[in-house]
Amino acid sequence: MISPEIAARPQASALGGIDHQSEPMLPMELLELELSLEGYAGGDAGFCEAVRQAAARSGGELLFDLPAGGLVQDCRRIAVLRIPGDGQEMRVVLALLDYNGTEIRMQAPDEETAPLVRFADAFVELLQRI
Repeated sequence: MISPEIAARPQASALGGIDHQSEPMLPMELLELELSLEGYAGGDAGFCEAVRQAAARSGGELLFDLPAGGLVQDCRRIAVLRIPGDGQEMRVVLALLDYNGTEIRMQAPDEETAPLVRFADAFVELLQRI
């Protein structure tokens, strides 16, 4: 679930910069996406597929997932998604598998994860050129 500390963090824009003027609360589409992951049964293998299906149901897509490597506290894997935002513009969000591998939580990018957003934007740009 979304902790109050995560909800209070500033959110990064889809272009990788940090928007310090944004609302501290997570947007509704991110909460809806997290709620759709409530039935997750656990394990690394099912993480990617569960996140892929949830992203597709929300009109978005899974870009990639990778080991967290200490980038986010109490996190084993990070999935980077693009989902429609308020104005149907696509925004980057993160799905985090907890260290025990039993729960997925959603997070808007922040200063610590901004490099992932920049990489995701470059990844999307490369795919669009191909």
